[in-house]
Amino acid sequence: MDLFSMALPPCRLGKVVKSNSHCDYVVQVDDAQDVCSPPTPEDCGFGQFVSFDNDSRHWAVGLVYNSQLFNPLFFNSGPRLSSEPDPLFTPDLVQETRTLLGVVLVGTLEGEGNQRYGKHGIPRVVVPANTPVYGLTPEQVHCFHCNEDGQTQFSYYSHLLRSGGVFAAQLAQQVLAELVDSGLFTGADQRALMVLGKELSWKNTLGAIR
Repeated sequence: MDLFSMALPPCRLGKVVKSNSHCDYVVQVDDAQDVCSPPTPEDCGFGQFVSFDNDSRHWAVGLVYNSQLFNPLFFNSGPRLSSEPDPLFTPDLVQETRTLLGVVLVGTLEGEGNQRYGKHGIPRVVVPANTPVYGLTPEQVHCFHCNEDGQTQFSYYSHLLRSGGVFAAQLAQQVLAELVDSGLFTGADQRALMVLGKELSWKNTLGAIR
C-alpha cells in the first residue's frame, strides 16, 4: 500500500471492534493467539498515532487516548478452580482477557507515495468493523502534520481537546512535546509548536491550581 511504501513495514496493532461515536473507536489489540508477532506495550502507548487501513482503502488517522483491560472472569462469581486453568484443556479461557484501546480520529492521509499530506478534522466516512489498525512511523507522522503545500499544520488541536476523553489536555501536551523532540520540524514551525506546548502546559498548571 502507498501509505507504508515510504517507511518501515507497518506494525499492526489490532482491529476495530466497536465505536462509541463517529470519531471515537475501540480497537482490540492483537495477542499471541491472533498473530505470530503481537505488538509490544510501547507500540500501543498513550498518544500513539495510528492508521485505519484495509486492502481496499485508507480510512483514517487516529490517536490512542485511552486503554482498558477487559476480563469477563473478573465478574464471575461462580465456583473457582483450585489452580490456574490449563491452556491445553481450556483454550477459550486464555483468550477472554483482551486489551482495548480508545482511539480518537483526527484526520486522514491524502495523496500518493512521497507526496502524502494530512487532512485534519473528523473523517466523513464510518470505519468498518474489523478494519486493521497500524502504528504510524515517524515519517508518516511528519507527513500527516504537513498540508498539501508542505506547510506544518496542527489543525486538530481544538478537536483533540474536545474529543480526547478525560486526559485530552495531557494527550495534546504530550503530542506537542513529542513533535518538538522528534526533530521532524525546524525553524518557525518548531518554534510555533514549542509556543503552543508552553501555552497548553501553562493552562494545565492553572487548572490544577484552581
